[in-house]
Amino acid sequence: MTTTTAPTTTAARAEGAVWARRFRALLGARIFGLVLGLAILVAVTTAMNPRFLSTQSLRDLLLAASITVLLAAGMTMVVLTKGIDLSVGAVLGLSAFGTATLLSEYGVAMPVAVVAGIAMGAACGAVNGALVTLGGVPPLVATLGTLYIFRGIVYFWAGGSRINASDMPRAFLDFGSGRVLGVPYLALIALAVAVVVGLYLSRYRAGRDLYAIGSSPEAARLAGIPATRRLMTAYVTAGALAGLGGILYAARYGTVDASAGTGLELDIVAAVVVGGVAIFGGSGTVLGAALGALLLTVISNALPTLGIDQFWQRAIVGALIIGAIALDRLVALRVAISLRKAHHVG
Repeated sequence: MTTTTAPTTTAARAEGAVWARRFRALLGARIFGLVLGLAILVAVTTAMNPRFLSTQSLRDLLLAASITVLLAAGMTMVVLTKGIDLSVGAVLGLSAFGTATLLSEYGVAMPVAVVAGIAMGAACGAVNGALVTLGGVPPLVATLGTLYIFRGIVYFWAGGSRINASDMPRAFLDFGSGRVLGVPYLALIALAVAVVVGLYLSRYRAGRDLYAIGSSPEAARLAGIPATRRLMTAYVTAGALAGLGGILYAARYGTVDASAGTGLELDIVAAVVVGGVAIFGGSGTVLGAALGALLLTVISNALPTLGIDQFWQRAIVGALIIGAIALDRLVALRVAISLRKAHHVG
């Protein structure tokens, strides 16, 4: 009897290992697919409009994608834990208006205003983290509520006013449009943030703990992972990056009012999911999220060039999100079935 069970157990475990390898291969294939999709979209659009790949167009694409990549890096950390942050657009608006107000009305030094803007975002993230970890409020409900609270605060603060470029320091606005070797500063900042967050998630135990929490929160707690602290770190980081995004938004556009960042949260969630970060938590990379943000930005710029109606642009993005979620769910179910089979036989 022993001689028949052992080979069966080994075979079942081997099957589970095979599905795990396939899952990892799928993540790699997802990134390859994103790069391939980007290349095809750019090639087709350029064939129809050669100016799509002009220096100025590329620079505009990088500028448009920079803030999305920045916020997607923070959202990745939250989604990996099986959470979500729907307040990032409102946090960006609050930070953008707050930073612009400090610069224009109070004349504070630029470095102080930048630190204050990031601190505003981090404070908003701390509120989200406290509601989720200490209050036990589901992330979707907690951040949906804070979205309206933060947006209400900035509307009350602004009172219908607007801060124009002429009210802010020239050096601040020059930074928003400045570049080095043709690459905008904003794109370099977004790249640096994505690299740092990627290294944190892959090389440090605290970062890898986020994957464990998203895969199985209960198992992570039983394993001694400080889940509350890790979740707070994820939400505070996402808030701080949204605050930084608000500063860059103010520097880039020059004109800020209470509606800054409205609806941006859906674009960020879409970028993260399309980039292969599982909405059910536990898997995904910042690189994938950044490529997802870049793909959605290119789609937004390319489809009007191809003469596709705006309604269909949103429909295409929606189809990409549903397709990505369905694919992740299918593979996760197959892996779970294989692992359960191996455990049952063992």
